[in-house]
Amino acid sequence: MDKLLETLKEYLHMDTEIPFEDFSEYYRNLIAELTQTFSDLDKEARLKALYICSIVQSNADARAKESKVNAKMFKKMSAKCAFWTDAIKFNLGKDGMSPEEIELATEEINSGI
Repeated sequence: MDKLLETLKEYLHMDTEIPFEDFSEYYRNLIAELTQTFSDLDKEARLKALYICSIVQSNADARAKESKVNAKMFKKMSAKCAFWTDAIKFNLGKDGMSPEEIELATEEINSGI
């Protein structure tokens, strides 16, 4: 998750929007990482994954409204990120974190970016 978060930080500091191909590749890497490692992630890594998924989801939502050509793909990306966001929140809740604690932890990640 650290590598994905570092890449996301770079993207968030850019003045221009990354091309669809780059966005799509980042999304595919994120989903692959989650699929392969989710059950082994510790709390810190899950919080990072939650933050990343929420950013990718909101970006995909915004891009779906702007792009007629790729709107369908962006909507699928957003839906998949929403699924992972829910799964991560559920898992963190099972580990004893309240929704407020989860929100605070993701805000801390955001303030570090």
